[in-house]
This record gives sequence, C-alpha cells and structure tokens, in this order.
Amino acid sequence: MTQPLPAPPAQGLPRTIADQIQQLIYGGEFKAGDRLNEAALAVRMGTSRGPIREAIRILAGTGLVTPVVNRGVFVRQVSMREMLEIYDLRALVFGFAAEAAVEHITDDHRRSFEALLDQMDAASQAGDSGLYYTLNLAFHELILVLSNSQRAHRLYHDYVKELHLYRRQNFNTPGNMRRSNIEHRRIYEAISRGAHAKAKMHAEDHIKAGRQRLLALADDQDKARRV
Repeated sequence: MTQPLPAPPAQGLPRTIADQIQQLIYGGEFKAGDRLNEAALAVRMGTSRGPIREAIRILAGTGLVTPVVNRGVFVRQVSMREMLEIYDLRALVFGFAAEAAVEHITDDHRRSFEALLDQMDAASQAGDSGLYYTLNLAFHELILVLSNSQRAHRLYHDYVKELHLYRRQNFNTPGNMRRSNIEHRRIYEAISRGAHAKAKMHAEDHIKAGRQRLLALADDQDKARRV
C-alpha cells in the first residue's frame, strides 16, 4: 500500500505540493499521459482538493501537465517528432544566446559558472540526477540572462517547458551527466575567452548531443518493452 507523503507546511502549500507532484512525475510514479486524480492526491498529501487544484495550475504553467476540458489533467505527452523539432529550435536559440553572452560576462559571472560546473561534477559523481538537472537548468539560465535578449529568453523557456519530463530522464545515467557537463565546460570556456563563434558552436552542439541522448533513451525503452 502506498504510504502518504509527509504533510507540507501551511505556508506556500500549493507550491510545496506542486514540487512534490513534480518529483513523483520525475521519479516515474506518474508517466507521460497519466491522468492526475485530484481526490487521490488530496488524500495522499493530507490536504483538501483546493491546494491540489492550485498546485496543478502551477504545474500546468510549467508545461509539465496539460488540462483537457471535461477529461481532467494529464502528465504532458509529446510525440517524438515534436520533441526532435523542439530540440532543433532550442539549439538555434541557445547558440544565439551563448554567442551574445560573450559580450556581457563579468568575473562575478565566471565565478557563478565555475561553481555550477563544480557542483554538477559532484552531483554526477554522486549519481544524483535530480540535483544535476536542477543545476543544469541554472547553468542554461545564466547563459540566457547574459544574452541580454528577452525574446530569446522567452522563446527558449517556451521550448524547454514542453520537455522537462523527457530531459530529466536523460540524466538518469551517470555517463550522460558526465558527458553533459564536459559540454557545459566547453561552452563556458568559449564564452569566458570571448570566442563568439566557438561559444555558439559548442552551445548548439550541446543541445544536439542532448537530442541524441533522447533518441538513445527512446531506443533503449523500446527494446525493453519488446523483451
């Protein structure tokens, strides 16, 4: 029998519940296409349905879940074709952002990048994919901020929110975390040195490598289903 999760604190209750539901999705308890049952979640979280409803609205805003009229709320499901198209567009926007970031980096930013890279190395060595993914998002966010382009920032986030569940699964393998962070270091070093073309190239290559990791993961999952 499933044990209820610890009751979240009253302050920021919907946000706390949203974080808990997100972890259940990332952990695989709720899979892409699964329906979220408000009543069952309320019992599990030890709260009323109101905070659950608000938490689901928060998750819908991130793109992790999708409300369907007269049917309920479902964990977002994206076709492979859509995902590959999104990766291609992300590569273009991220490459642009990395190239633009060269013009705005400071020593404080360099220290922030280096701290993130070291922390991702540690998370990779510990096999902590959840922490790695959070730090990975922060690394990408720093580059987008440094691009000084609100439109690029917004476009990138529109693409990313559709892929959180799938990107998160890419890092369940320690080898993927290590390879990803090697790619991060190349991007940072190019930005730090003022190498515009290399920053753009390494950023685009990083997203394309993530695309390949996604395809490899999908292939492994398909083979496992056939066994």
